[in-house]
Amino acid sequence: MSAVSDAENPLGWETCLYEFPDPEQADPEGIGLIAIGGDLSPSTVLTAYRQGLFPWFNDDEPLAWWSPDPRCVLEPCEFMPSKSLRKQVKKSDWTWTVNHDFEAVMLACREPRDYTNETWINPQMLSAYLELHKLEFAHSIEVWQTEEGKQQLIGGLYGLKIGGLFCGESMFHRQSNASKVAFWALTTLCQNTGVKLIDCQLPNDHLHSLGAIDIPRSQFLSELPNLVDLAIHQTNKTWLTSHPKPVASLYDS
Repeated sequence: MSAVSDAENPLGWETCLYEFPDPEQADPEGIGLIAIGGDLSPSTVLTAYRQGLFPWFNDDEPLAWWSPDPRCVLEPCEFMPSKSLRKQVKKSDWTWTVNHDFEAVMLACREPRDYTNETWINPQMLSAYLELHKLEFAHSIEVWQTEEGKQQLIGGLYGLKIGGLFCGESMFHRQSNASKVAFWALTTLCQNTGVKLIDCQLPNDHLHSLGAIDIPRSQFLSELPNLVDLAIHQTNKTWLTSHPKPVASLYDS
């Protein structure tokens, strides 16, 4: 990745200091690693996402930028909740919110998992996405359960919204299916606000079970400019905050 002195400024408020390579030229074999270096300033991160790249690295590794091939994506209207999940949601007394506790969601997403104690949500990433949240680009979905009169965070997810694209970063659950409920809430919110595509980034069976599909990176990159340039105002109040909504309401959405 090279530095530039007069880069084009598509964000309108700050200029990116770096020029990212074309993923198709930099990575013809489809390994996914496109560039190393740079920083996690808002302008750098947002410029990367607009070009189909995202940061992914461990705390003891250099900053790396990825664009996998194939790309895992989901059109919000194609979300497919299982029969058992629909049954659970219909009877649920949980609630869901938008941006009520972004930092708590990120911290929960970085907690050790059953299969590993490692996390790529290192202090640099945490700081960068908290700043993007303050700038109203990064958003969280929370799922809550009332226990002894107090609201407990039991699931959620976070990511970036740029125009008509939502770039999912990570999700977590502390109760069975709570992350799936958060994803369902995300697809509903996207449909209601004109977001056309959810970028799930890396293929996995869990996302496939919810309706996500894998498409060639070349196809994703060709569709990307129209998605990120959609005239959907970044400060849409629906994305900034929301009153708690019953999870059961998702059943009829």
